[in-house]
Amino acid sequence: MFLHTTHVTALPGHRLHLRFNNGAEGVVDLSLELWGTVFEPLKDEALFATARQCDVMGTVVWASGADFAPEFLLDLLHAQNLQAA
Repeated sequence: MFLHTTHVTALPGHRLHLRFNNGAEGVVDLSLELWGTVFEPLKDEALFATARQCDVMGTVVWASGADFAPEFLLDLLHAQNLQAA
């Protein structure tokens, strides 16, 4: 089974509520990941809020064309959950 997101909701503070096809679900904070040519424009809250689920790519995409691999998002979600515990 290939990992992919099934639901994406943009939240304030550069966070996303994500649901994955393996049953994992939670909020991931991307504020420290928005660097470089592709992702830096997402620091604009209005652009970040354009996040949506792309069923073709199986992950979150933004109006700017930026996207993160679902594996990266799931790893980040797990790491942030461990830090919060």
